[in-house]
Amino acid sequence: MRIGIDFGTSYSAAGAVVDGQVQLVRFGDDLQFRTAVFFPTRLPDLAQFELTPELAARVDRLVESGRRDQAQQAARLQGLRDAAMRLPEPQRSAQLALVPTFRAQTDIQLRRAANATVRREWGAEQTREAMAARIDVGDALYGDAAIQAFMDEGGGRLLVSPKSMLGYNLDGPVRDDLLRITSFILRHIRETASAQFGTEVRSVVMGRPVEFRSSRGEEGGLLALQTIRDAAIAAGFEHVEFLEEPAAAAYGYHGQLTEQRRVLIVDIGGGTTDMALADLGGDARLPAVHRSWGTPVGGTDVDRELTLRGVMPLFGKYHTNTPVHFYAHAASVWDVIAQRDFRQASFDRIDPPYGPRLQALQQPGHTVRLNRSVERAKIGLSDGVDATVPLEYIEPALQQPLTGQTLTDAADPFVRALRSLMQTAKTDIAEHAPDTIYLTGGMSRSPYVPVEVRAMFPGIEVVAGDASLGVVTGLARAAAAQPTTGG
Repeated sequence: MRIGIDFGTSYSAAGAVVDGQVQLVRFGDDLQFRTAVFFPTRLPDLAQFELTPELAARVDRLVESGRRDQAQQAARLQGLRDAAMRLPEPQRSAQLALVPTFRAQTDIQLRRAANATVRREWGAEQTREAMAARIDVGDALYGDAAIQAFMDEGGGRLLVSPKSMLGYNLDGPVRDDLLRITSFILRHIRETASAQFGTEVRSVVMGRPVEFRSSRGEEGGLLALQTIRDAAIAAGFEHVEFLEEPAAAAYGYHGQLTEQRRVLIVDIGGGTTDMALADLGGDARLPAVHRSWGTPVGGTDVDRELTLRGVMPLFGKYHTNTPVHFYAHAASVWDVIAQRDFRQASFDRIDPPYGPRLQALQQPGHTVRLNRSVERAKIGLSDGVDATVPLEYIEPALQQPLTGQTLTDAADPFVRALRSLMQTAKTDIAEHAPDTIYLTGGMSRSPYVPVEVRAMFPGIEVVAGDASLGVVTGLARAAAAQPTTGG
């Protein structure tokens, strides 16, 4: 059996055609699950640290290295002083004033620092080993249960939206880790589908954005595709094919049309916004997709902006000299590197109340909890209801009211990107205007999306499709319609 998988930035889903009808895979009581995975991990007790002969030798090497570094630094500064002394006044005094005073550390201080370094390295290695030993598919939790467990336990390993990172420059261990965790998510989908359909699922058509989020342009997109393919093979799939997500949505809408229509698909998800022009319906067995467009901007960008504009002022944004990138890192819960850098930052010198609030936000699970609260607030604001973000886990009784205007301001960069993409598509298809515009993807629910679409394409029918399941329904139909060609 071959299934379709919508491996999304925010949510994932799967389905297949059984007896001519699309059947979606059930994950518990739901037809989709949040793309998140949690591994419970028992972290090492640093009180168990012992200075073994091997570690003691490492301390000795660090002390010796510190002595050499100090000697070189002292010699360099003495050279600067000697050069300055050869100058006439007033240049001599001016140059001497620029030479910093060197304060050498004693051997006791060097050894104390070396011991601290070795202890920290030991703890980091023990943590890595514990995580590697405990990352097992049988221990994993997925979806909202994963996020809740991470917040409840205050430890372990949570990864949210791994798809968002696959096109970025990452060092080898981080990329290997992402591939492994992505394979666990895909294995979870495959095994759940196999159990539901009563047969071993080994073939898949996977959705992909027109353009991946990437720091490497087209090369990053190719790398992301290869990583997903490798993860799918590791998850037990033997045949893996890809279909652009707006083209998949075209497959889903195709069967609903009795008459042929030229349709512009607009698919707005958590991480990307994609469009495709297709001839659908009528007597054709399959949709005819002519071309597609995409930009790596989506709903998570609005969440991030809403956090930065609406909530981060409570943590000192605009009020302190804290580098702004720390706030962006805290708000980017899908970015494993950004989250690590935020957790490791020191805010000891930030005046109250902002410093203590940032330190509270660094605690395990708190950036994820903030992200969920902001996402809920966004949904409420989209429905025209003012919202409040609760922050009692940061500080007793702390909360932040948000208004519709805050959401409008936060959504502005996304709206401008959407307009630009639609304008490009409109220009490209000027002689082949669509009869219908079909909206799908979670962000298509936002009230400003159909407003922007109608403003760009006045007089053209706009159809609101299934925002959550339009793409996966199409992928299931595509999986049934296309012959298997191998991996």
